[in-house]
Amino acid sequence: MPLSKGHFRGVLLTVAIAILAHTSSAQAPDRFQQVVQPYVDAQMFMGSVLVAKDGKALLSKSYGMADLEWSVPNSPTTRFNIASMTKQFTAASILLLEDRGKLKTDDLVKKYLPDAPASWDKITIYHLLTHTSGIPDDAAQYQPGTPDKLVFNDKPLNFQPGERWAYTNLGYIVLGYLLERISGQTYEEFVQENIFKPLGMNDSGLTSFITIIPRRASGYWPGSNGIENADRPDARIGFSSGSLYSTTEDLLRWEEGLFGGKLLSPASLRKMTTPFRSDYACGLHVSRVNGRLMVEHDGDNIGFNADMAYYPEERIAVIVLANLNGTVTGEMTKALAAVAHGETPPIPSVHREIPLSKEVLARYAGAYQFPHYSLKMVAEGNHLLVEFDDGGTLPVFPESETKFFSKPWPEQFEFSKNDKGEFTVLTRHQEDKEEHGAKK
Repeated sequence: MPLSKGHFRGVLLTVAIAILAHTSSAQAPDRFQQVVQPYVDAQMFMGSVLVAKDGKALLSKSYGMADLEWSVPNSPTTRFNIASMTKQFTAASILLLEDRGKLKTDDLVKKYLPDAPASWDKITIYHLLTHTSGIPDDAAQYQPGTPDKLVFNDKPLNFQPGERWAYTNLGYIVLGYLLERISGQTYEEFVQENIFKPLGMNDSGLTSFITIIPRRASGYWPGSNGIENADRPDARIGFSSGSLYSTTEDLLRWEEGLFGGKLLSPASLRKMTTPFRSDYACGLHVSRVNGRLMVEHDGDNIGFNADMAYYPEERIAVIVLANLNGTVTGEMTKALAAVAHGETPPIPSVHREIPLSKEVLARYAGAYQFPHYSLKMVAEGNHLLVEFDDGGTLPVFPESETKFFSKPWPEQFEFSKNDKGEFTVLTRHQEDKEEHGAKK
């Protein structure tokens, strides 16, 4: 039976819609890929990336090697140290104990840790959760072992509890130690039993360099002559502040489980995601960005960087895990989120190293005076070495004849000429900060 013109047009329309739908879905990963690839090509990123909406992945891809020495590629199931992103799991664990009547977040810390110094008398658990306790980083020392110990130092507070906000790893280490004393379990046991297993996070755990951890990524550092193995300090030192590992896929399970009401009571979830000071809630930064509610935290350890943002109103998750230290995970998260929201992402701030002659490098050598400090520039091999007056050093690499950048830190230096045509002016760029110095 021959097709009528109307029927034929209908078939064509159906086919056209199917082709457009396929093209649109194929183009979506391409738009995400256009964000990531420049960083990969510039050897600024190596790791795994996941973007999801409504719990379904729009992009799940890995780049570079989990182990460069054995040429083992990264994959969506590669396990990365997530550094300070650990804090949200510690906060959730404390709030689980509150849901179960084991504690109250307005309890004084000394109720459970009576050996804490007198200066801690007014510090509550909530102050620790929100980085508003005022305790300095040297007010206690965590000593891993069986059992672990928390050795207190009687140091004055930096400010009165609740008065200001100041990020501190120690506060979250104290929370983990307190959790162990209240629950009767190790931190690792509690998180595994009460968070990871219920949410199906089978590729997450506590980092250890003794335990065999399958599919664990090695950590790398951008050295002066290429990528190097990162130092491997005792992984337990970060404890409940920064020692968990996970995968992009597991972290999506976490976001969906936490915000899907599978873990905490509604009241505890509100507490965890309601900022107290400086847009910080409990283990999470919470703010509105371009009118959208964003819940985010990053993490930085030697050899690893991580960033994760969740937009609960749109159910969009962006997760970036890296096993090469650098400055781009947060920038990538923002750009990928823009694409997921249908916006134009910012242009990647990619730095590419170029060779310069020894003569060009040598002309920048010397001491430079800034308003509140001085530094020296020393020509060293294929780069300049910045020597700060406090004893610290920073290798910076040329991306043009006058511009130099740090590989692991968000710092750039730019040389310019004075009125006589001599290169004596130095500008230092640090994220949103700019300083000007002159050659002595």
